[in-house]
Amino acid sequence: MAEAFHEVRFPLRVSLSTSGGPGRRTDIVNLSNGRESRNQRWADSRRSYDAGSGVKSLADLYAVLAFFEARRGRLIGFRFRDPLDYASAPPGQAVTAFDAVIGTGDGVETAFQLTKTYGDAAGNWVRTIAKPVAGSVKLAVGGVALAADGFHCDQTTGIVTLSAAPAAGALVQAGFEFDVPVRFDSDTIEVNLEAFNAGSIPSIPLIEIRA
Repeated sequence: MAEAFHEVRFPLRVSLSTSGGPGRRTDIVNLSNGRESRNQRWADSRRSYDAGSGVKSLADLYAVLAFFEARRGRLIGFRFRDPLDYASAPPGQAVTAFDAVIGTGDGVETAFQLTKTYGDAAGNWVRTIAKPVAGSVKLAVGGVALAADGFHCDQTTGIVTLSAAPAAGALVQAGFEFDVPVRFDSDTIEVNLEAFNAGSIPSIPLIEIRA
């Protein structure tokens, strides 16, 4: 099947109570002198979740089952809203056009990739945002917020294209909400209604799709 991703979101009611988050891959070698050597195997983190913790009712369970079947199990990816990290602004704060620096103008380039930077005084990591939420993107150039008709955002790639190239040296900033591209990490959902009614929840693993 050529179609590998559906631009639909996992049931929001379920995703708001899921567990999970980012993971990294680090090799640690213990040396003979008692010290250790650490090597980063992945340049970027990869998020994983267990949606089972968000299933609170039979209606939730059936909604996930139907969604699973429509995605053919692990075959087709989809959007997922991380319950903690879903916007350019910190939790509880409103998104503004000045949240994230996504580039610097050179007088020629008009296309910029949405990104989010995590960091402090000691270091930072820049995350590519490929699945912005439709209607949520705000943009500013040189400290001035742009009108909605001053740019276009591709909701499937996270690339914003301005109607005019920013002047050389002008900061391009953005604010947005976003989803995580994921897929099911199992081709099976095992449901035991008796156990579910007794409080046991099924495991429904999701894994981030890295481009």
